[in-house]
This record gives sequence, structure tokens and C-alpha cells, in this order.
Amino acid sequence: MSTPADPVAAERRRLLNLSYRLLGSLADAEDVVQETHARWWALSPREREAIASPAAWMTTVAGRICLDLLGSARARRERYVGEWLPEPLPDRAEWVGGRSGPADPAERVTLDESVAMAFLVVLESMTAAERVAFVLHDVFGYPFTDVAGIVGRTPAACRQLASSARRRLRASQNPPVAPDRRAGIVRDFKRAWEAKDIPALIGLLDPGVTAIGDGGGLVSAELHPVTGGEEVARFFVELADRAPGITLLERAVNGQPGLVIRDGDAVGAVMAFDVAGDRITRIWAVRNPEKLRPWT
Repeated sequence: MSTPADPVAAERRRLLNLSYRLLGSLADAEDVVQETHARWWALSPREREAIASPAAWMTTVAGRICLDLLGSARARRERYVGEWLPEPLPDRAEWVGGRSGPADPAERVTLDESVAMAFLVVLESMTAAERVAFVLHDVFGYPFTDVAGIVGRTPAACRQLASSARRRLRASQNPPVAPDRRAGIVRDFKRAWEAKDIPALIGLLDPGVTAIGDGGGLVSAELHPVTGGEEVARFFVELADRAPGITLLERAVNGQPGLVIRDGDAVGAVMAFDVAGDRITRIWAVRNPEKLRPWT
């Protein structure tokens, strides 16, 4: 239980939210929070008492750990089998009502636009310093003077990093689509897929649509993106032909309408979508079972 003498528990949720956005991995975010807490309690009582703002201290430590992990993640991504996608998060209700219970980490991650799959995928394209500077300043509101102490650059340099990150996001973002409309498009895609209706699927897909799967080498998945409306439509119909027993469920994925594919009692994939106007522009399907543990 959180008390004034126990700032660790009080900061846990905020640190988890920060670390997940920086790393795109719930498991890694949990590790960062645990390591931050371990370093706090490794200090002597006198050292802890000398820290004017424990929250700021823990943010700095967590940010630096994430920065180091992002640097090493580049090498890990190069060895990853196929495409790497961020770890999808279920809706809070899925955790509260399911076997995992309300104490699970994903229930403590705030599901807003800064964890939408499209947002996280763009973050992956940034340098580690850009990502940390942008998330700390633009998402969590930290001043550049504080960001500088974490990134190890001047406040002016951090301002430039965040500005560069913003330009990347603006270049990749589609105009906003009303939540009800987005949900309806995903529902129409589900029905067309279940019916194996290629013309209907093509009508829902942008001509330049891209579908990306992440199996991590642990399960089957396309190693490269599938592009083009007709190509993606036929690809999904072929999937349905190869796995006739699957069930498609409408679920919130990182706070937005998505689909969960179940094969019996097992979750085989979690799918997120990006929508522009009345068409689906991007589909992300996470199949790596290590990234689906929150959903099982």
C-alpha cells in the first residue's frame, strides 16, 4: 500500500505508462519499473532522504534505462525473425473480467491515442533519443530542462529531437476518424473476411493498404508486408481457407477497434487497424505468443 514513506508504489503506474510508450513492450516496461525500484531501495536511507523529489529521480532512472534498452533493441530487431510489432494491449475490461485480474500491468496502462498501434509503430522508426525526448515532453509534459538530464543532451538539442519526432508523426498520421465509424469499418472487414467475400474486402481496403504480421519465428507469419488491396484481400481469404475453425472477435486493441483471432480456446492473433476515411490503410497482426500473454 502506498504511503508517503513509500514513493515506489505511488509511482509504479506512471513509470509503467512511460516505459511502455518508450519501449512498445509490456514485459520490458515491467522490467524497467522493477529495475528502477530496485535501484531506489539499493540507496541508503540517508541517500533517499537527500532526494528532494523521488518521483523525478525515478523518472530519470527509468528514462535512462529505457534509452539504453532502445539502443540495444536495434541490434535485437535485426536478429528478429520477420517483422517486429509493438506488444498489443487489451481493454481494461478484459483484464478486470478475465482470469488475469485487475492487478495485471496492462490494466494500469492508460489506453489513449499515445498507445494506439499506429502511434507506437511510428515511434519505432525514431532514433532512441528522439523517442525519449518526444514521449517525455509531448506525451508526459516534462520540460526540456528535465529531458536533457535524461537524454544527456542540451535542452535546445532535446527540443530539436522532439520537433523531428513530431514531423515524423504528422507525416504518417491519417485524418481522425470517428470511433463509431472506425468500429463499423473493422466490423465490416470481419464480416467480409468470415464470408470470404473478396470484392467486399477490396472495397474496404485502401488500394495501397499494407498488412504486417509478427510471429517472431515462433509461429507462422509472413516475413514481409503484404501490400495492395486485392493482394491483401486474397491473402486473408487464403488464411480463412487454411484455418476454417477460427473465430473472430471484436475487441479493443490498444484502445481502438480491433480483432482477436481464436482457435478453440487459444488466442492465435491480435489485429490492429489504421483507417483513413472509409478505408483500411494498415493492418497489424501480432501472432508471437510471447506478446499475447495478456490476452490468454
